[in-house]
Amino acid sequence: MSEFRRVGERTVHQGHIWSVSVAQFESPAGETFERDIVRSPGAVGVVPLLFDPEGVASVVLVEQYRPALEREVLEVPAGMRDVVGEAPEETARRELAEEVGLSARSIDPLTVIVPSPGMSDATTHLFLATGCEPVPDSRQGPEEQEMRVVHIPLSEAVDLVRAGSIVDAKSAVGLLLAADRLHRGDLTH
Repeated sequence: MSEFRRVGERTVHQGHIWSVSVAQFESPAGETFERDIVRSPGAVGVVPLLFDPEGVASVVLVEQYRPALEREVLEVPAGMRDVVGEAPEETARRELAEEVGLSARSIDPLTVIVPSPGMSDATTHLFLATGCEPVPDSRQGPEEQEMRVVHIPLSEAVDLVRAGSIVDAKSAVGLLLAADRLHRGDLTH
């Protein structure tokens, strides 16, 4: 249990999904200080694995424009947990269908990460999707309308993480954990 304690908070901006607060804290030594915090409903990321007839794993990624970076980013299908009461697994299934037109027989948790703990309370639930079958997609917003779906071998995606070409944290963690599960023999195809 932390000896730091939050003593107050005020919302300074309420956006469509996120809000920004200024929170006041007290340190164990009694010092008070303020921090800006982005409040978030959280997100999901999904690593959809497909297997060819020889059992070689591939992954479906998206290359999507990210306005905050002003460039395209290669990443796993993902989305905000913006439906109140929806379980993370259901959000993962919805985002997988919406973004890349896949339905998974199995959605298994990989981990939960905190991508920006210095500035946000956001958490991202990462899942592994297997037994994927095509379904109609339903892309939302201009970025998704223009994004490119990329299907590459899992080993190549892991190499892109190691080379620094896949820079998105949820994607890097998800791809490395999926490859680890595959190499340990935890996956059946």
